[in-house]
Amino acid sequence: MAPVLVVARLTVQEASRRRLLLALVILTLIVVGFSAWGFHKITELAQAGEAQLISSQLLIVVTFMFSGVLALSAAVVAGPLISSEVESGLLLAVLARPVRRSEIVIGKWLGLAVLVAIYAGAAGLLEMLAVDWATGYVPPHPIQLIVYVAVEGLALLSLGLVLSTRLSGITGGVIALVAWLMGWIGGVVGGFGAALQNDAVENIGIISRLILPSDGLWRGAVFAMEPDAVLAQLRLGGTLARANPFAAVDPPPIAFLAWVAVWFATMLALSIWSFRTREI
Repeated sequence: MAPVLVVARLTVQEASRRRLLLALVILTLIVVGFSAWGFHKITELAQAGEAQLISSQLLIVVTFMFSGVLALSAAVVAGPLISSEVESGLLLAVLARPVRRSEIVIGKWLGLAVLVAIYAGAAGLLEMLAVDWATGYVPPHPIQLIVYVAVEGLALLSLGLVLSTRLSGITGGVIALVAWLMGWIGGVVGGFGAALQNDAVENIGIISRLILPSDGLWRGAVFAMEPDAVLAQLRLGGTLARANPFAAVDPPPIAFLAWVAVWFATMLALSIWSFRTREI
């Protein structure tokens, strides 16, 4: 396992030197600052009970923006992860040593996974602290919220890594990002199918979550942010509540979470197989 950890460490060091990471940190701090100001204004304009309710719903929108930024960053960074080193010939020198291709793939995934987890945890914690300071509101399940957002980013990282073994960095990054958008749209369409009790349309959302589970993970994050009062109102609304892309009536099923674990293992195995069979 030593080569894997070495590759992971080098991947973290290389990614940390990129301006993208610095820009991401600066933009995150700016967004957290502006959102704290916005949430503080809510407390001045609304009553105590209304401020809590508005804050819970506005936090979902802000978190969606953070999840989008995380997905975009993961796709952009993972896209050229292997393809750029293949094109530059750098991997020829690395593979000349007793290092397996599988160790390179796992090490690179592990290194970026650490960065994704750190960003998701730090950004989520800062945003929740800002909201707590401004309104006194804290999501019902903050840990689950951070975990779901982080795993969503890891899903885009895993997809980008698979594409990086065969496609150029820009192409792989664009495809991964479009896949994330299509997955979210598929979830919205599936929600409308559930609201209209149309099995064919509802199956679109189910299939899209099986192909790329990002939307299902996003719904888990939404459920972790919804207070009991909001959940009660959504459940009274019946199937119509499922059509709301920023609402989740129930947490992700255990079967779906099990599939997510299988999906990650499949993506990693596919990345290793694709890289092994590629000529360098």
